[in-house]
Amino acid sequence: MSDSSGWGPSGPSGPYWGAPGGWGWLPPPPPKPGVIPLAPLGVDHILGGAFGTMRRYAKPLFGLTFASIVVLASLTLGLEYAAYRSTKSQLDRMTVAPRSIEWTDLRTVLIAFGAAWLVSMVVSLVASAFIQASTAATLHDAVLGRRARVGAVWKRAWSRTPSVLGVTLLMGLLIAIPVALFMMMIFAMMAAAVVNGEPFVPLGIAFLLLLLSVPLMVWLFVRFSFAPAAAVLEGAGPVTAMRRSARLVRGTWWRTFGILLLGGVITFVVSIVIDVPFRFAAPTPQPYDLSSAQEPVSVTEIYARMLPGMGRSLVFSTIAGVFVQLFSLVFMPLVTSLLYIDQRIRREGLADVLFRASAVTEAPGGPGTPGAPGTPGGPGTPGSVE
Repeated sequence: MSDSSGWGPSGPSGPYWGAPGGWGWLPPPPPKPGVIPLAPLGVDHILGGAFGTMRRYAKPLFGLTFASIVVLASLTLGLEYAAYRSTKSQLDRMTVAPRSIEWTDLRTVLIAFGAAWLVSMVVSLVASAFIQASTAATLHDAVLGRRARVGAVWKRAWSRTPSVLGVTLLMGLLIAIPVALFMMMIFAMMAAAVVNGEPFVPLGIAFLLLLLSVPLMVWLFVRFSFAPAAAVLEGAGPVTAMRRSARLVRGTWWRTFGILLLGGVITFVVSIVIDVPFRFAAPTPQPYDLSSAQEPVSVTEIYARMLPGMGRSLVFSTIAGVFVQLFSLVFMPLVTSLLYIDQRIRREGLADVLFRASAVTEAPGGPGTPGAPGTPGGPGTPGSVE
């Protein structure tokens, strides 16, 4: 099995586990080499498989996700600090005399912090794509019941990150179309209202237009929700992955939407359960009263006086935020990838392919050993499992 891709498209082949048996006998239970049975999955199998993968493969899942969060946070803080240092004199002048701000100072600050924000957003998109790729790559081994080494998962995920990033950008572009149409309608109505002497657009009409655009955005999101999993597990390009997602979701949109919505509700509830204890334990920071100052103070002095009182609160909120991000960034991609696998089992006979792949044993040197079973070029490599 290759480290860089997964299960390519296939047609029905071999036995279909879980189908009703004949002659009055109960069908044998489907094989379960990993976290899910190799049969059409119910909601309990999908959610149980997601939690089981998080429990049994915590090291590659949460390790790579935590590393991505740390790198992203460090880079973001570094860029913001660099922007602050480069505009410190302008910020001090703007803080001391807020009523006489010069355009040159404001422009310098906007450019510096805008550039830092733009770079942070690009890195955030790459980090998000990598986390989705690493989650699907870990699930690849979890379904087959194989060990998932951090190094192997990292290589496989990083090689598929550009494709997942392309999927993310295309999905964002498609989902942004309804928003753009909504904004164009609002601006057109505002222009017409101004021409007719009516300064404001009725809020009811604006809200109705927003309601009309939301279903289209949700429909597009669900239709292409399997694309990141297809990009990793099939080694597909962005456009091919989105076509695969649309084909697999066709006819099961409501089921997919319902399970994704349930996964979102679980994520929300778990996030609250994690966050609330930290909020109660964190001390309330005392605000700094600027009116008590005898003379104008700079922005540096303001931060220097505020941070000591906010220190422990920031620590608690940061810890809670990290735990919430770790869960939400891992759980939903797992649910989506398991839904993708379920549809391929139902439509393409993937269960038989997975069963043959799981039967390939690892050599003593591990899956990375040249010539070992299950490795590229090694004996027993299934031709239909890449």
